[in-house]
Amino acid sequence: MRVLRESELDGLTKEIISKLGDSGIILLRGDLASGKTTFVKSFVKNLGLNCEVSSPTFSILNEYENRVCHYDIYQNGLEGFLQSGLLEKLDEPKYHLVEWGDERLEEVLKSYGFEFIVVEIEKLGDKRGYSCTNLK
Repeated sequence: MRVLRESELDGLTKEIISKLGDSGIILLRGDLASGKTTFVKSFVKNLGLNCEVSSPTFSILNEYENRVCHYDIYQNGLEGFLQSGLLEKLDEPKYHLVEWGDERLEEVLKSYGFEFIVVEIEKLGDKRGYSCTNLK
């Protein structure tokens, strides 16, 4: 686990971008207000995109400059994500960051042959703990 202040998050997101290459899927996990959207903001900024990043809690998907798809499946869960047809969108050669991507989504992704990274975020006072799995 890496314990970072928000101002130190850029180093982690740059590292993940360099390991992913031009596209990839990242499942973001953490309690409410743990920093999932803050992670996406850092990620988008470190791609060199100048976009307003906000949580797609009610829209399910925000897209940034046709390079990043930012999903939030909290409201509708895995079933809503699947019923909306967004699983097929993961085939597009973009970065796909999914807030609230749980173990059930992992199983679905594995069954379709998708590779992905899981980033667990834990609140630690004014810092956050980041644990990354499947990061090669």
